[in-house]
Amino acid sequence: MAWIVLCGAAVLVAFGSVLVWRRPVLALYAFIVGLVLNNTVFLLLYKAGAHGWQLTAAQAWKEALLAVALGRVARDAATNRALPFRPMYVDAAAAAFALTVLVYALVPEDVLGGAAGPRAVLYGLRHLLVPVAAYFVGRSLPLRRPDVERLAILTVSAAAVTAIAGIAEEYSVSVAQWHSLGANRYYTRQLDFPTLHGPGGLPENFVFNSAEGVHRRLVSFFLSPLASAYFFVVAIPLAAAAVTAGPRRRTLVVAAAAIAFLGLLFAFTRSALVALPVGLLFVAFASRRWAVAGLVLATAAAAIGFAAVYPDVAPRTHFLASDLAYQRHHAKVRGSLPEGHPLQTSATFSDPSEQSHLAELRTGARSLLDHPQGYGVGNSGATAARFRVTPRAGESFYLELGADAGVGGLALWLLFTLLTVWGLVTVVRGRASAYVRRFAAGTLAAGVSIALLAVISDVWGAPWLSYVLWWFSGAALTMGQRADV
Repeated sequence: MAWIVLCGAAVLVAFGSVLVWRRPVLALYAFIVGLVLNNTVFLLLYKAGAHGWQLTAAQAWKEALLAVALGRVARDAATNRALPFRPMYVDAAAAAFALTVLVYALVPEDVLGGAAGPRAVLYGLRHLLVPVAAYFVGRSLPLRRPDVERLAILTVSAAAVTAIAGIAEEYSVSVAQWHSLGANRYYTRQLDFPTLHGPGGLPENFVFNSAEGVHRRLVSFFLSPLASAYFFVVAIPLAAAAVTAGPRRRTLVVAAAAIAFLGLLFAFTRSALVALPVGLLFVAFASRRWAVAGLVLATAAAAIGFAAVYPDVAPRTHFLASDLAYQRHHAKVRGSLPEGHPLQTSATFSDPSEQSHLAELRTGARSLLDHPQGYGVGNSGATAARFRVTPRAGESFYLELGADAGVGGLALWLLFTLLTVWGLVTVVRGRASAYVRRFAAGTLAAGVSIALLAVISDVWGAPWLSYVLWWFSGAALTMGQRADV
């Protein structure tokens, strides 16, 4: 079965590569849909009997298509002996960051005090360089108006379908059914994660565990409430780029965005519920459109209201018999869960999830202060955990980056991010066409929200964000830049 999957994937990737070479923007369409379905499809293939390195190789379809798109724009630039965009400071920051990461990957691990093996270094490189590659492809391929509208509609529609499927699954598929599907084995045996201690051996964040009970969270096609929530945070603001003339299309787009927001609520990722209004508020200031402030208040009020009723509307679940020994030991060591409603424990930072985040942040910050030169690529976060390397930092992308590439790499990433944000603000306020400014505004709101989430989460570990949001950012900058010529 594994060889059948590998051969099938090779044929599809070969066919897709031909199409992408002819028109590189097609890769973006593939990423928007394919990266939503990726985890579910490969879990089902694992259940069907496809195991091992062949399945891992098949999952590299996204890297292959991005490499083809990057190769095509590089070939065109070499042929024309000119870059397809006018270089800016943000491009220099992106290139300097990529070069720094490459240097850290080549430095022997024992020189920096790290312990990552070749596979961990390779996975760490992919994690850090994919956003830069997607950004430069986007810079090289400014989108036409039909593409902007189609891509925005596709993104918001995919988010609505993801939300509907996720809510339906949350109420109809039990933890025991996930366990029988082999989801726990897929994570630990195929993806090499350490033993997980959520219900049924699933990831802990599949549920929200509080003194009021164990409640399910939306995981949908991403098989993760965090990745699902981050997808919704990007898709909702992009509805602005899809709202064009015509009441019927406008109504459908607004309805899809509303459904995506409902999915965000059921994912119950509280940091995402805070970050989205902040991103929208940033756009309100940048565009000086104070009507957006009303949307900020509405989303914030809905988030608070849903947190208040979450235990009453979210489906309850339970730990399986095989989970109880660990849970009893964990409760004995860590103590019982704090009393109080989720809204109350969230506001007081007293629930176990927030306490875990704070503990990881303290550990990562201490590691950065004690070892500012970094440990080398592959020594932090999920990459380190998968390859049995002692993680030097976790949870926060910024602290993980500091552990991998030192304060220099972290500073360059922050510069890259800030210059991208400022560039998008310039496009929103510039002379570009209305559709370009709407696209830049949606990308700006999403980018600011995700940049804030990166403080407490490894957001770029969610491939959809790395491939799509950075491509959007690069394309929006080039489109605005050309309008100002």
